[in-house]
Amino acid sequence: MSSSTSETLETVQNSIAKAAGLAGRSAEDIHLIAISKTQPVEAILPLIAAGQRIFGENRVQEAQAKWPELREAYPDIRLHLVGQLQSNKAEEAVALFDVIHALDRPSLVTALARAMQKTGKRVPCFVQVNIGDEPQKGGCAITGLPALLDAAREADIPVVGLMCVPPVHGEAAPYFALLAKIAREQGLSGLSMGMSGDYETAVMLGATYVRVGTALFGARDYSG
Repeated sequence: MSSSTSETLETVQNSIAKAAGLAGRSAEDIHLIAISKTQPVEAILPLIAAGQRIFGENRVQEAQAKWPELREAYPDIRLHLVGQLQSNKAEEAVALFDVIHALDRPSLVTALARAMQKTGKRVPCFVQVNIGDEPQKGGCAITGLPALLDAAREADIPVVGLMCVPPVHGEAAPYFALLAKIAREQGLSGLSMGMSGDYETAVMLGATYVRVGTALFGARDYSG
């Protein structure tokens, strides 16, 4: 199992490197987040053994159940929160995660600022943008982004970039290009975009973090 896991990881890494090369970028500038949400520890360990060190979870409670012991065993692991964050979970998220990709509203700015001040830990954050203007999705509206960024900076939250999840139907490329353009206009270099089905496109359009789950772990089992 470990051997096939290593091969799977290497395949994804090679795809990232190839896409980076086509875009005239260095593969070292792109970070692979292995999305381990819904995955048991037994599925995560082979990836750690293969050398993967950045993982992503979308729920604070699930991460709390899985990661403290793993991080004690592997202190160089970095954990990213990639799902929507409730304001009342801000302090727990700040304590547990190294990077938060879900800053999307003023109330969360307030909660995260309070949590960072209380814990003395300043966690880098990506502002999630609702790039397709989809009512069912989280994320800040494009028109509201400048004000949210101003609020986050005034609150001394380290904003390192923008994050998006493009619409499921249609091409992702125009949305990735739009997010990259907005980031440049706002003076931000970090771009968290691209998942298992489109991470190569995201890399070619400037992604610095890609969030890959299914291509590494296989299809998720949501029956539980």
